[in-house]
Amino acid sequence: MDYERVLSRLCTLSGPSGFETQAVQGAAELLRPLVDQVYTTRLGSLVGVRRCGKEGAPRLLLDAHLDEVGFIVTGHEEGFLRFASLGGVDARMLPDRELLLLTEPPALGIVTCMPPHLQSSEEAEKALSIDKLYLDVGCSQEEARENFPIGTPAVCRGGCTRFGEALFCGKALDDRAGFAVLLDVLERLQKVELYVDLYVLGSTQEETSSAGAITAAYGIAPDLCVAVDVTHGDTPDADKDKTFTLSGGPVLGVGPNCSQALVKQVERCARELEIPIQLEVMSGSSGTNAWPLQISREGIATAVLSLPLRYMHTPIETVHRRDLEETARLLAAFVEKEGERC
Repeated sequence: MDYERVLSRLCTLSGPSGFETQAVQGAAELLRPLVDQVYTTRLGSLVGVRRCGKEGAPRLLLDAHLDEVGFIVTGHEEGFLRFASLGGVDARMLPDRELLLLTEPPALGIVTCMPPHLQSSEEAEKALSIDKLYLDVGCSQEEARENFPIGTPAVCRGGCTRFGEALFCGKALDDRAGFAVLLDVLERLQKVELYVDLYVLGSTQEETSSAGAITAAYGIAPDLCVAVDVTHGDTPDADKDKTFTLSGGPVLGVGPNCSQALVKQVERCARELEIPIQLEVMSGSSGTNAWPLQISREGIATAVLSLPLRYMHTPIETVHRRDLEETARLLAAFVEKEGERC
């Protein structure tokens, strides 16, 4: 898998939660050569199916969401735009940030920031909430209303690029990096006989409600699934008990959201392949699509496999190539082994 090419393509696409059409279309182009069938659900999620050709075969679902955190216009004031977030956004990183408004054609917006010369010492120490920020679009009030009506979505401007020798940095790696891993899994399984019908889901609306995964899984009715997402990567200022090492290998969830049988099977595959794994204790919700997927229909045996990622929900999210490759290698072995076991 050429991760640099794939991530550059995927992360450049805009797909804030609820407005994922462009991202889904781009992902579908990459998915189509690797599966027997591609379709989209009523809520816009992307599904690829590779059938094994065996009657009554179990259905195994691999999920990675295609939406990203973003913004939506809520009002106009003196030519500036009011806006709200789509998903969890830290308002502290927004002042002076460039946003891309998803009009036709897309337009640049800049989150306003007061120069330090005009701030009091008290203001300089205080972070503004999103409802106190404005978006400058270089327009008069009349132009702003006409060109950027209420409901216009936006994302952080940017894509994905190489960072050092082995890192990738950019927007939307949560969770386009996970979807790239699923494409890699399909590539690795191209000449492998499967014993399951393999469904790959690029789900929508994970950042706001998981509605895309919930509805897609209800239609697919899988026997088991693995949610591939991101978790918090290590930095010097972060709690070591809550973060995971970049290049330290895939992060396997452990807790009530994770089937013990699937966790053990993933661990066995990792030992056989000599792939290091990191364990993340999830005492409640995993914070991923796995939480609602687990209770779809009569219930689905579910596992969570994550990529360590730094600077989550920012335009400079960062992942390590080794984690991408090792997660794909582990997941491909799991698909093959679990199918044989079924």
